[in-house]
Amino acid sequence: MSDLMLKTAVATKVRVNGWKNTTTEAMKRRSGDKGQTAVEYLGIIAVVVAIVLAITGTDIGQSIYNAITDKITEVTGG
Repeated sequence: MSDLMLKTAVATKVRVNGWKNTTTEAMKRRSGDKGQTAVEYLGIIAVVVAIVLAITGTDIGQSIYNAITDKITEVTGG
């Protein structure tokens, strides 16, 4: 085996082992996050519901609707 091939083989093995070790460590760290996503989803849903209620409960929703409709009419030329 030539020196260049040997150096390339060693460099490849070092990089693959480094990637494997990094990936394994990341997977081990992620395993501690079980159950957290459900709470995060509930938080996002609560924020979305609050936004929808704020839009539908005030004149902001109608203002947004009118602005979007005006822009569509402007683009389509109708």
